[in-house]
Amino acid sequence: MAVNLDALRPGFTDDPYAVLKSLRDAGPVHRVETFGVPMWLVTRYPDVRAALDNPLLSSHGSALAEPLRGHPHFASWWFGDLSDHMMNSDEPNHTRLRRAVSSQLTPRRIAALRPRIEQVATQLADGFVDGRCDLIADFAAPLPITVIMELLGVPAVDQENFRYWADVVTGLADGDASSAREETAGYLRDLVTHKRTSGDDDLIGGLARATGETALSDDELASLAFLLLVAGYTTAVDLVGNGALALLRHPDQLELLQRSSSLLPGAIEEFLRFDGPASHLLRFATQPLTIGGVQIPAGDVVLLSLASAEHDPNRYPRADQLNIERADRQHLAFGHGIHFCLGAPLARLEGEVAFKTLLSRCAGLALDPSQPLGWRVSLGSRGLRALPVTFLAKPKMPLDEQATIKVPKPTM
Repeated sequence: MAVNLDALRPGFTDDPYAVLKSLRDAGPVHRVETFGVPMWLVTRYPDVRAALDNPLLSSHGSALAEPLRGHPHFASWWFGDLSDHMMNSDEPNHTRLRRAVSSQLTPRRIAALRPRIEQVATQLADGFVDGRCDLIADFAAPLPITVIMELLGVPAVDQENFRYWADVVTGLADGDASSAREETAGYLRDLVTHKRTSGDDDLIGGLARATGETALSDDELASLAFLLLVAGYTTAVDLVGNGALALLRHPDQLELLQRSSSLLPGAIEEFLRFDGPASHLLRFATQPLTIGGVQIPAGDVVLLSLASAEHDPNRYPRADQLNIERADRQHLAFGHGIHFCLGAPLARLEGEVAFKTLLSRCAGLALDPSQPLGWRVSLGSRGLRALPVTFLAKPKMPLDEQATIKVPKPTM
């Protein structure tokens, strides 16, 4: 009998790890159902990692995914009409799209964003008042959306509307998500048309002027912009939000990090493993295959549980404990194989700057007991809508007096 994941909510949303542990302990693959859709849940690290790189499992751009595209819950995974992007593509089209983005989202371009990210983070921290704030609304969300909008080349006059659409689409704010997706899609198509001739030196502008094999159609470019918006936004928000919550629930680790800022790069990797932004990924079996000794028929939906794999005790000693000094950093938070996240270096940089700013400006950081946490209900991603905290404000410190911490290279 299939396990109905919906019947386990809201507990499964607030803390899925106990349920996933019981399933992982019982076996590597389980028949489950969520939002009325039956699928196979893969729970153990070796099987999830292998499946991420298995050519018999298609991304959700496959024709096999068509029944889910119109589903009221799963439709959001395809971003409406803007679906011509890497996450929805298999080979050989995936390589072409990925190469186009890689030509513009270079390590040099990302590294050059550091001063601006530090400036935005400092300005946001300057706005904290009365020794309390919502770390999501006041810090973790406005930081990456500002960076993403400037990276994409969204004009300042449009950024207020653009952020509202992004918040609704990603579930960070209430609203009509379908209408927000349509508004965003229309805006991005108009922006692409403008960038074709503007000569602007931003990400969309560079992609719009590309020729040869990296040249993209209007739909492909608008879809990629939407993917970078949604993935780049929520990944950074959830890295900071989930990581901060993990520290607040493990005060010994918070104290350790406060004593030694050199541990921050490793702490970022542990946050990504311990309670990462991506919790589950959809795949579709193009042919019959075997995962963990279980036969998966062709055409079936496969749900890869990154959240479960990252807590597999056979992969990580004391996997359910936060350990910012953990030496093993080969996590799956950014995927594995051809779909490894291109934005991982940017997310790491934003996370590093965010935590460095918080640790330097907020002493006595603690959860606000008078306010509840708020989680987004999503099968694919795991993140907070609200993280109320209290703290003692420290004196402002010029950025040039803060130590620069090297951002680690992406783990593969």
